[in-house]
Amino acid sequence: MNFSAWSIKNPIPAIMLFVLLSLAGLMSFHKMKVQDFPDIELPMVTVTAVLDGAAPAQLETEVARKLENSVSALQGVKHVYSNITDGVVSLNVEFELEKPISDAVDDVRDAVSNVRGELPADMKDPVIGKVEFSGVPFLVYTVADKQLDEEQLSWFVDNKITRAVRSVPGVGKVARVGGVTREVRIELDPERMTSLGVSSSDVSRQLARTQKDGSGGRADLGGSEQALRTIATVQTVAELAKMEISLSDGRRVRLDQIATIEDTVAERRSIAQLDGKPVVGFEITRSRGASETAVKAEVMKALAKLKAEHPALEITSAYDMAEPVQEGFDGSMGLLYEGALLAVIVVWFFLRDWRATLVSAAALPLSVLPTFIGMYLMGFTLNTVTLLSLALVVGILVDDAIVEIENIVRHLRMGKTPYQAAMEAADEIGLAVVATTFALVAVFLPTAFMGGIPGKFFISFGWTAALAVMASLVVARLLTPMMAAYLLKPIVHQETEGRVMKAYLRLAEWCLNHRKLTALFSILFFIGSLALVPLLPKGFVPADDRSQTLVKIELPPGATLKDTFAVAEQARHILEKQKYITRIYTAVGDGKAGADPFAGGSSGVNKANLTLTLAAREERPVKKTVIEKSIRDALAVLPGARVTVGLGQSGEKLQMIIKSDDPEALALAAANAEKDLRTLPGIGAVTSSASLVRPELIIRPDMAKAADMGVTSLAIADTVRVATVGDFDTALAKLNLPERQVPVVVRLPDSFRSDLEQIKRLRVPASNGGEVMLGQVADVEISSGPSLISRYDRARNVIFDVELNGRPLGDVSAEVAQLPAFKNLPAGVTRAEFGDAEEMGKLFASFGLAMLTGVLCIYMVLVLLFRDFMQPVTILAALPLSIGGAFVALLVANSAFAMPSLIGLIMLMGIATKNSILLVEYAIVARREGMSRFEALMDAGRKRARPIVMTTIAMGAGMLPIAIGWGVDASFRAPMAIAVIGGLITSTFLSLLVVPVVFTFVDDFVQWLGRRRKKAAA
Repeated sequence: MNFSAWSIKNPIPAIMLFVLLSLAGLMSFHKMKVQDFPDIELPMVTVTAVLDGAAPAQLETEVARKLENSVSALQGVKHVYSNITDGVVSLNVEFELEKPISDAVDDVRDAVSNVRGELPADMKDPVIGKVEFSGVPFLVYTVADKQLDEEQLSWFVDNKITRAVRSVPGVGKVARVGGVTREVRIELDPERMTSLGVSSSDVSRQLARTQKDGSGGRADLGGSEQALRTIATVQTVAELAKMEISLSDGRRVRLDQIATIEDTVAERRSIAQLDGKPVVGFEITRSRGASETAVKAEVMKALAKLKAEHPALEITSAYDMAEPVQEGFDGSMGLLYEGALLAVIVVWFFLRDWRATLVSAAALPLSVLPTFIGMYLMGFTLNTVTLLSLALVVGILVDDAIVEIENIVRHLRMGKTPYQAAMEAADEIGLAVVATTFALVAVFLPTAFMGGIPGKFFISFGWTAALAVMASLVVARLLTPMMAAYLLKPIVHQETEGRVMKAYLRLAEWCLNHRKLTALFSILFFIGSLALVPLLPKGFVPADDRSQTLVKIELPPGATLKDTFAVAEQARHILEKQKYITRIYTAVGDGKAGADPFAGGSSGVNKANLTLTLAAREERPVKKTVIEKSIRDALAVLPGARVTVGLGQSGEKLQMIIKSDDPEALALAAANAEKDLRTLPGIGAVTSSASLVRPELIIRPDMAKAADMGVTSLAIADTVRVATVGDFDTALAKLNLPERQVPVVVRLPDSFRSDLEQIKRLRVPASNGGEVMLGQVADVEISSGPSLISRYDRARNVIFDVELNGRPLGDVSAEVAQLPAFKNLPAGVTRAEFGDAEEMGKLFASFGLAMLTGVLCIYMVLVLLFRDFMQPVTILAALPLSIGGAFVALLVANSAFAMPSLIGLIMLMGIATKNSILLVEYAIVARREGMSRFEALMDAGRKRARPIVMTTIAMGAGMLPIAIGWGVDASFRAPMAIAVIGGLITSTFLSLLVVPVVFTFVDDFVQWLGRRRKKAAA
């Protein structure tokens, strides 16, 4: 059925169809969420096991290895990563991508349950969850109020602000940073305790047992039932001070006789500052599927309402990843409009007819709007990937309409009426338009089925591009001919061939007359193109140019909060003198803004994060990578600190792993590797997870003496813990207040912790009811141990992070492979790919497969459409000719051969094929109508050169704003557009000359085969 002819004869159904599609598209567009990147669900499961006070080495043996052995046996497990710090084991279990996340979580939960009986009894039940990209804070605000002290302000954040923000749809988590937490501290008098023979753990446990409300039982009084409750908790500190504690000899003593009781704040473990001023901060994490911009808008409304209720409250934004998302969305939409406008201008420039231009221009919105329907139904969002897909195909969307309208105008110039011209031209060009569209779909759609993590992102890219191209086909076959038939006017004057056309035809004739020479030049051009590949820097994803970055500072284990804060302040003073930094938010000891969602471990008092807000991109002449390099150089003066700069996103660092079951061999290899890595030129900081040794106080019980005196190692551990930091949170007594419970912490004075002799004199309860001094049953000595243990696939590992400092990932990775430390690793130590380097290898393999699949799909589509196995080979000959221009353009623009340029090459395949189809299809038709081969090819060049050049320039114009980087961060988009524009120039020019020559070779081969068959038959 000829849809174009039907639409011309029956225009109303086509008009109504596109009215409905446009309205549905607008509704879908407004319903879609705006995000940075699509929320992908990776089959990665986290297991967090907490055993308060346990050292990393103890946790490795008693917890981590048992959990690893259990989960490693599960089907589909790819890698198991473990990070062990004080009291915490964090396991990341990575499954093969095909594994459904719900099944992965259930399998891990069952595996953990199987070994729960082998884990320490006093350990909390392991918490099992999913790893999600949305699991890191995307908004950080700071709060100040002159009318509230720090404890009141902290409670205001914990109570009022957290409740208000958590009520916002799409908010997943709110966490306070800095500030202090209220507690009732019972500071025991060591001398009074010794004289009365009371231990700190006795006091703490007695308080916990007596300070507890109980329920249970039932009474029947007065003919009705009553529930029985036991209320034993006190309401004030004064009541608590009057409480009596029972001694082992039967005596009793009031609590205030052996301790000082005060309502105070807990020991400070974190500090927050904004531009040097103390504040209390809070971090907001969105839930999966929520839009950053929508959540931010609702959060701001909730905070504005709170501010109206509390006028003295000052709320300041310290870190905002929703702003670049909104900026990227606005910029992408702007690029769409600019690209569309430039494409329309190109059409007008060639046709010089506003009616024809209007018909072509109508194809853009009428192709994009129906695309939103498909995107919405498939659950896609308006994110960097989908908007990039639309921005790149905007030039292609007008192509089919240009080919149709140019052909109709050509028929009008023959003296036909618009109606007749539209009917005949649409019928003549129909097969070519359908073939080119399906060729593009055959190129784009395989990207939606790529493997690896990039494949998860490119599902939406491939489908969005394919949907848009299919929508443009419907417009070109139904709407464009119909609009042309009723809007265009007859053309009286005949158009003569211009100088450019005459020159092209002379050149095409020369190429056809010198076929072998043309073929030789083409082959040399292709070989030369491939020779450019080694000259191109290799990368994964280019570093972004957003206005946020992060400085992470880590001091050696054992550093106090005061030490870390002093270094953080020193760093802040240095940063204040740097150009283009507008705001500095400091979080010492806590804060996860800008953290890696896949990184394990936890924050500590020896770590600080300085979140920097930079000047807007248009207000600074340099890229973020240049500013980060300047920051690295400036912070090199910080003494004894590890400093890393950058948010750690793709394109910013190279990661490597070495692993071994032999800790000593691993430590030696790690030291040599780190030393060699620092010799690499042009890189930033090199950091390793090789655990820095922390100072420890080791208590080794004398088993014979302890048994003789009835003292257990558990009693020693409990006594030491309660005396120095207080009991476990779950074991503490609580002071019940109307809106919260305040923990009651029993411990010895701070001065006690700094005196080794006093620690040795600690009273430890014995089984006979008496007490003995710690020094009598145990040796107490100063030693050291690892502060962090990292494991990879059940072996200890060291992860190296190398800041790329603007250098391409592939280049640095190749240099690392040649370093002596990595080439000559000791026996038992192995290197494994990790992070971006691992994904880069998968990316190139996935794109290679996608390209091969695309070429095969194009060939199959063309065979079906042309009903011929040989001539589609002619069309595919244009593909190698497009590569050279792309590589030259990337080389000139100094862009890396990375993910964006690979996407550009895939697009280029479809566009180059499209141009060839237009030429070959016309030549085949002309030969069927009786023309000789030479005449048919020359006529094809004469009739199809103009639409090919028009579509090429329209596409180039559509991508020009992306290549230049107008109005939006061009770091990811620009290499893609540069590759496409460079390839367009060469593929268009060469395919107009070389494809006819290839056509003749293929035709000669077909005729030779025909003659062979005839001879064989005879």
